[in-house]
Amino acid sequence: MVEVKKADMLSRRFHTPNQQRSVWESHWQEIADYCLPRKADITKRRQQGDKRSELIFDATAIHAVELLAAALHGMLTNASTPWFNLTYSARELRGNDAAMEWLEGATSRMYEAFHRSNFQQEIHELYYDLVTFGTGCIFVEADDETGIRFSTRHIAEIFLTENSKGQVDTIFRKYKQSARAFADQFGEEVLPTRILKALKDSPYDMYEVVHVVMPRNEREVGKIGQENMPFASIYFDPDTKTILKESGYMEQAFMTPRFLKDSVSTYGRSPAMSCLSDIKMLNKMSETAIRAAQVLINPPLMVPDDGMISPIRTRPGGINYYRSGTRDRIEPLQTGANPNVSTAYEEQRRQAIRAAFYVDQLMSAGQGPRKTATQVLQENEERMRLIGPVMGRLQAELLQPLINRSFALMNRAGLFEAAPEEMQGEEIEIQYVSPLAKASKQTDLQSIMRALEVMGQVAQIAPVMDHIDPKGLVDHLLDTLVVPAKVRRSD
Repeated sequence: MVEVKKADMLSRRFHTPNQQRSVWESHWQEIADYCLPRKADITKRRQQGDKRSELIFDATAIHAVELLAAALHGMLTNASTPWFNLTYSARELRGNDAAMEWLEGATSRMYEAFHRSNFQQEIHELYYDLVTFGTGCIFVEADDETGIRFSTRHIAEIFLTENSKGQVDTIFRKYKQSARAFADQFGEEVLPTRILKALKDSPYDMYEVVHVVMPRNEREVGKIGQENMPFASIYFDPDTKTILKESGYMEQAFMTPRFLKDSVSTYGRSPAMSCLSDIKMLNKMSETAIRAAQVLINPPLMVPDDGMISPIRTRPGGINYYRSGTRDRIEPLQTGANPNVSTAYEEQRRQAIRAAFYVDQLMSAGQGPRKTATQVLQENEERMRLIGPVMGRLQAELLQPLINRSFALMNRAGLFEAAPEEMQGEEIEIQYVSPLAKASKQTDLQSIMRALEVMGQVAQIAPVMDHIDPKGLVDHLLDTLVVPAKVRRSD
């Protein structure tokens, strides 16, 4: 009886985010149709393998989405370079060789786990969702083989609610799976009658299930057990209102970053939303230009009604017969169509789409003549200013909770070495060292080097170098350049 009441309560809670999201669905569907056809399954129901490019006459938006998603992946979570480090909140521990080397060892173990897992392909898929739908969702769970496993979920499955701080804390995921998968995941003893019957007759029939992860407000702190963890994880059947499985997580297992967000909306907005009118206009103009070119290349024919002998042959080398003694001929219909007229207008729309997806700024590094180091730094700063606001939101809503969750899973699984006693109970901070984060630090480094250069010249006439603390300068430079602890000497 308690389980029935809980399932009914969850169904009623699910009704509100389901209604709130319905306004977004048509918008997402239209964006997916033009920018990400392979994910255009939000309000339209298609079979796997169906053609999805029937609305596409110009692929500028599709290529722009691919470029921006790849750029975010390369600038934030590049597989070939480190993109985060762990450090201590307490400054005194940063000078402790044993503590810092343990933390670097833990960071190295985390990178190894990321490389063994499916992290790279799943995080790349998340960036596609961010730049098209404005909202992404990735699920992080424990794995017996790799330690951690990642799964990026389609926006059509996800329903979000926020707390008073504007943070997403409750996620409903509504999806379909086969009767056989139900039995494998939950066991036959908890399955509704209709799924049990299908398991025998047609085990591959699909049925809906809802998974909700939300804060557990009523729990006994300190008590051990999955049903007493800070976040509840509940699977239930929305049709029969049956609880299929209840467990919990120590941390929120879903990360749901938003690309851009206003103060009243739960879901985010994206570059694709900003230029959707340009994308639709460009496709319509391209369609019209294609039709005009088709008329010029294969024009309609004017044929006299009684002078020609049917059939009319329009293929190359075709022979047509006309009655002797007449002057009738087959002539093309001149419509005066000029496809070149639309070329300038189409290029304007393409340029607007590229600007919305930062294509020109992202591609400028490989264009033009060779550049000086100063010019390269200036271009990196420009890219940082453009992507900087987005980077801040992604760090807060994606990278930080993802790294915290991964660290906690690996720590509980015993995948780290025993920690030194002096770091017990100490807080650990995340340092971002991705190419984008390094670009932001380059400005600080350039300012310091410029100041030292100027002060070195002034030092010839005044003792200005006394104002510099050598130890503080070296510590700041080592932190800015993220020098590993194993090559640094403690105080």
